Amino acid sequence: MTNTSSLFAKTMAMVVHLFTASGLVVGFWALIALEKEHWKTATLLMLLALLIDGIDGTFARMFRVKEVLPNFDGKTIDYVIDFFTYAILPAYFLYKAHLLPPQLEAIGVAMVLLVSAIYYGKEGMVSEGYHFIGFPVMWNVVVWYMFFIFSLSPSLNFLAIVFFSILHFVPIKYPYPSRTRQYQLLNIIMTALLFVALAYSIYRSPEKTYWNYLAIVPIIYYAIVSLLYTFQTPKA
Repeated sequence: MTNTSSLFAKTMAMVVHLFTASGLVVGFWALIALEKEHWKTATLLMLLALLIDGIDGTFARMFRVKEVLPNFDGKTIDYVIDFFTYAILPAYFLYKAHLLPPQLEAIGVAMVLLVSAIYYGKEGMVSEGYHFIGFPVMWNVVVWYMFFIFSLSPSLNFLAIVFFSILHFVPIKYPYPSRTRQYQLLNIIMTALLFVALAYSIYRSPEKTYWNYLAIVPIIYYAIVSLLYTFQTPKA
Protein backbone atom coordinates (compact mmCIF):
# COMPACT_ATOMS: atom_id res chain seq x y z
CA MET A 1 0.00 0.00 0.00
CA THR A 2 1.49 3.37 -1.01
CA ASN A 3 1.72 6.31 1.37
CA THR A 4 -1.03 8.10 -0.56
CA SER A 5 -3.43 5.17 -0.45
CA SER A 6 -2.55 4.58 3.21
CA LEU A 7 -3.34 8.21 4.05
CA PHE A 8 -6.62 7.99 2.14
CA ALA A 9 -7.60 4.79 3.96
CA LYS A 10 -6.82 6.31 7.36
CA THR A 11 -8.70 9.49 6.49
CA MET A 12 -11.80 7.59 5.43
CA ALA A 13 -11.61 5.39 8.53
CA MET A 14 -11.47 8.50 10.72
CA VAL A 15 -14.39 10.00 8.79
CA VAL A 16 -16.37 6.87 9.66
CA HIS A 17 -15.51 7.31 13.36
CA LEU A 18 -16.59 10.96 13.16
CA PHE A 19 -19.82 9.89 11.48
CA THR A 20 -20.44 7.49 14.37
CA ALA A 21 -19.63 10.23 16.88
CA SER A 22 -22.04 12.62 15.16
CA GLY A 23 -24.83 10.62 16.79
CA LEU A 24 -23.77 12.21 20.07
CA VAL A 25 -24.12 15.71 18.59
CA VAL A 26 -27.57 14.85 17.27
CA GLY A 27 -28.44 13.42 20.69
CA PHE A 28 -27.32 16.64 22.40
CA TRP A 29 -29.75 18.72 20.32
CA ALA A 30 -32.47 16.17 21.06
CA LEU A 31 -31.78 16.79 24.76
CA ILE A 32 -32.18 20.55 24.23
CA ALA A 33 -35.46 19.92 22.37
CA LEU A 34 -36.72 17.75 25.24
CA GLU A 35 -35.85 20.48 27.72
CA LYS A 36 -38.03 22.86 25.68
CA GLU A 37 -40.76 20.16 25.45
CA HIS A 38 -40.52 20.09 21.66
CA TRP A 39 -41.46 16.41 21.60
CA LYS A 40 -41.63 15.97 17.84
CA THR A 41 -38.31 17.66 17.17
CA ALA A 42 -36.61 15.70 19.94
CA THR A 43 -37.96 12.39 18.71
CA LEU A 44 -37.07 13.01 15.07
CA LEU A 45 -33.52 13.87 16.17
CA MET A 46 -33.41 10.69 18.24
CA LEU A 47 -34.59 8.77 15.17
CA LEU A 48 -31.75 10.34 13.19
CA ALA A 49 -29.29 9.20 15.87
CA LEU A 50 -30.77 5.70 15.61
CA LEU A 51 -30.33 5.78 11.82
CA ILE A 52 -26.68 6.85 12.16
CA ASP A 53 -26.09 3.99 14.59
CA GLY A 54 -27.82 1.57 12.22
CA ILE A 55 -25.65 2.30 9.20
CA ASP A 56 -22.25 3.29 10.60
CA GLY A 57 -21.21 -0.34 11.03
CA THR A 58 -21.69 -0.93 7.30
CA PHE A 59 -19.32 1.96 6.55
CA ALA A 60 -16.86 0.69 9.16
CA ARG A 61 -16.69 -2.70 7.44
CA MET A 62 -16.55 -1.09 3.99
CA PHE A 63 -13.51 1.02 4.90
CA ARG A 64 -11.90 -1.67 7.12
CA VAL A 65 -11.80 0.73 10.03
CA LYS A 66 -10.57 -1.79 12.60
CA GLU A 67 -7.67 -2.81 10.36
CA VAL A 68 -6.72 0.69 9.19
CA LEU A 69 -6.95 2.39 12.61
CA PRO A 70 -6.17 -0.37 15.13
CA ASN A 71 -5.57 2.16 17.92
CA PHE A 72 -9.19 3.37 17.81
CA ASP A 73 -11.94 1.16 19.22
CA GLY A 74 -15.15 1.93 17.33
CA LYS A 75 -17.12 -0.37 19.64
CA THR A 76 -16.20 1.79 22.66
CA ILE A 77 -17.22 4.94 20.77
CA ASP A 78 -20.51 3.20 19.95
CA TYR A 79 -21.16 2.25 23.58
CA VAL A 80 -20.64 5.82 24.80
CA ILE A 81 -23.08 7.21 22.24
CA ASP A 82 -25.59 4.38 22.58
CA PHE A 83 -25.85 4.76 26.34
CA PHE A 84 -26.63 8.44 25.92
CA THR A 85 -29.11 8.08 23.08
CA TYR A 86 -30.75 4.79 24.12
CA ALA A 87 -30.81 5.18 27.91
CA ILE A 88 -30.20 8.73 29.18
CA LEU A 89 -32.30 10.56 26.56
CA PRO A 90 -35.35 8.27 26.90
CA ALA A 91 -35.07 8.38 30.70
CA TYR A 92 -35.19 12.16 30.49
CA PHE A 93 -38.11 11.92 28.04
CA LEU A 94 -39.99 9.76 30.57
CA TYR A 95 -39.32 12.34 33.28
CA LYS A 96 -39.96 15.47 31.25
CA ALA A 97 -43.17 14.23 29.59
CA HIS A 98 -44.53 12.83 32.88
CA LEU A 99 -45.21 9.44 31.35
CA LEU A 100 -45.06 7.71 34.74
CA PRO A 101 -47.13 8.12 37.91
CA PRO A 102 -45.65 10.98 40.02
CA GLN A 103 -44.98 8.70 43.00
CA LEU A 104 -43.16 6.16 40.78
CA GLU A 105 -41.40 8.56 38.41
CA ALA A 106 -38.01 8.51 40.17
CA ILE A 107 -38.12 4.71 40.46
CA GLY A 108 -38.99 4.24 36.77
CA VAL A 109 -36.24 6.59 35.57
CA ALA A 110 -33.67 4.96 37.88
CA MET A 111 -34.72 1.53 36.66
CA VAL A 112 -34.10 2.47 33.01
CA LEU A 113 -30.65 3.86 33.77
CA LEU A 114 -29.52 1.11 36.13
CA VAL A 115 -30.56 -1.90 34.06
CA SER A 116 -29.06 -0.27 30.95
CA ALA A 117 -25.70 0.21 32.70
CA ILE A 118 -25.71 -3.38 33.98
CA TYR A 119 -26.69 -4.72 30.54
CA TYR A 120 -23.75 -2.97 28.87
CA GLY A 121 -21.43 -4.59 31.37
CA LYS A 122 -22.74 -8.08 30.66
CA GLU A 123 -20.42 -10.53 28.87
CA GLY A 124 -21.90 -11.93 25.66
CA MET A 125 -24.35 -9.09 25.12
CA VAL A 126 -24.22 -9.98 21.40
CA SER A 127 -23.89 -13.65 20.45
CA GLU A 128 -21.53 -15.13 17.88
CA GLY A 129 -24.53 -15.38 15.56
CA TYR A 130 -25.20 -11.65 16.02
CA HIS A 131 -28.27 -11.82 18.24
CA PHE A 132 -28.77 -9.55 21.21
CA ILE A 133 -29.07 -11.76 24.27
CA GLY A 134 -31.76 -10.23 26.45
CA PHE A 135 -33.82 -7.21 25.45
CA PRO A 136 -31.31 -4.68 24.05
CA VAL A 137 -31.00 -1.16 25.45
CA MET A 138 -33.60 0.41 23.17
CA TRP A 139 -35.52 2.53 25.66
CA ASN A 140 -35.88 5.25 23.03
CA VAL A 141 -38.18 2.98 21.00
CA VAL A 142 -40.13 2.00 24.13
CA VAL A 143 -40.71 5.66 25.03
CA TRP A 144 -41.71 6.64 21.48
CA TYR A 145 -44.36 3.94 21.42
CA MET A 146 -45.61 5.03 24.83
CA PHE A 147 -45.89 8.66 23.82
CA PHE A 148 -46.91 8.62 20.16
CA ILE A 149 -48.47 5.22 19.39
CA PHE A 150 -50.24 3.72 22.41
CA SER A 151 -50.92 6.67 24.75
CA LEU A 152 -51.28 4.35 27.75
CA SER A 153 -51.95 5.45 31.30
CA PRO A 154 -48.93 6.32 33.50
CA SER A 155 -49.52 3.18 35.57
CA LEU A 156 -49.42 0.92 32.51
CA ASN A 157 -46.32 2.75 31.30
CA PHE A 158 -44.63 1.96 34.61
CA LEU A 159 -45.56 -1.71 34.29
CA ALA A 160 -44.05 -1.67 30.79
CA ILE A 161 -40.81 -0.27 32.25
CA VAL A 162 -40.72 -3.10 34.80
CA PHE A 163 -41.47 -5.68 32.09
CA PHE A 164 -38.72 -4.56 29.70
CA SER A 165 -36.27 -4.14 32.59
CA ILE A 166 -36.75 -7.82 33.44
CA LEU A 167 -36.43 -8.80 29.77
CA HIS A 168 -32.90 -7.35 29.71
CA PHE A 169 -31.82 -10.41 31.70
CA VAL A 170 -34.02 -13.11 30.16
CA PRO A 171 -31.88 -14.97 27.56
CA ILE A 172 -34.15 -14.41 24.59
CA LYS A 173 -32.34 -13.77 21.28
CA TYR A 174 -33.31 -10.53 19.55
CA PRO A 175 -32.38 -9.62 15.98
CA TYR A 176 -29.43 -7.41 15.17
CA PRO A 177 -31.14 -6.19 11.98
CA SER A 178 -28.05 -5.33 9.94
CA ARG A 179 -26.03 -8.42 10.91
CA THR A 180 -28.21 -11.37 11.96
CA ARG A 181 -28.27 -13.68 8.94
CA GLN A 182 -31.49 -15.57 9.68
CA TYR A 183 -34.46 -13.70 8.19
CA GLN A 184 -32.06 -10.84 7.40
CA LEU A 185 -34.05 -9.41 4.49
CA LEU A 186 -37.27 -9.46 6.52
CA ASN A 187 -35.45 -7.89 9.47
CA ILE A 188 -34.23 -5.03 7.27
CA ILE A 189 -37.68 -4.54 5.71
CA MET A 190 -39.35 -4.44 9.12
CA THR A 191 -36.73 -2.06 10.47
CA ALA A 192 -37.33 0.26 7.52
CA LEU A 193 -41.08 0.05 8.14
CA LEU A 194 -40.51 0.90 11.80
CA PHE A 195 -38.49 4.00 10.84
CA VAL A 196 -41.00 5.23 8.27
CA ALA A 197 -44.14 4.45 10.27
CA LEU A 198 -42.77 6.00 13.45
CA ALA A 199 -41.45 9.10 11.67
CA TYR A 200 -44.78 9.74 9.93
CA SER A 201 -46.81 9.00 13.07
CA ILE A 202 -44.64 11.48 14.97
CA TYR A 203 -45.00 14.06 12.22
CA ARG A 204 -48.83 13.75 12.24
CA SER A 205 -49.10 13.61 16.04
CA PRO A 206 -51.42 14.12 17.89
CA GLU A 207 -53.58 13.07 14.93
CA LYS A 208 -53.91 9.28 14.68
CA THR A 209 -53.55 7.73 11.22
CA TYR A 210 -53.24 4.20 9.87
CA TRP A 211 -49.47 4.68 10.16
CA ASN A 212 -49.91 4.36 13.93
CA TYR A 213 -51.24 0.85 13.36
CA LEU A 214 -48.53 0.06 10.80
CA ALA A 215 -45.94 1.02 13.43
CA ILE A 216 -47.18 -1.88 15.57
CA VAL A 217 -46.47 -4.47 12.83
CA PRO A 218 -42.64 -4.44 13.23
CA ILE A 219 -42.98 -4.84 17.00
CA ILE A 220 -45.13 -7.95 16.57
CA TYR A 221 -42.69 -9.26 13.98
CA TYR A 222 -39.66 -8.71 16.26
CA ALA A 223 -41.44 -10.51 19.10
CA ILE A 224 -42.19 -13.53 16.89
CA VAL A 225 -38.77 -13.70 15.25
CA SER A 226 -37.03 -13.36 18.62
CA LEU A 227 -38.88 -16.41 19.89
CA LEU A 228 -37.94 -18.28 16.71
CA TYR A 229 -34.28 -17.36 17.18
CA THR A 230 -34.41 -18.49 20.79
CA PHE A 231 -36.12 -21.84 20.39
CA GLN A 232 -35.13 -22.89 16.86
CA THR A 233 -31.40 -22.12 16.87
CA PRO A 234 -28.56 -23.64 18.90
CA LYS A 235 -27.13 -21.65 21.77
CA ALA A 236 -24.63 -19.03 20.58
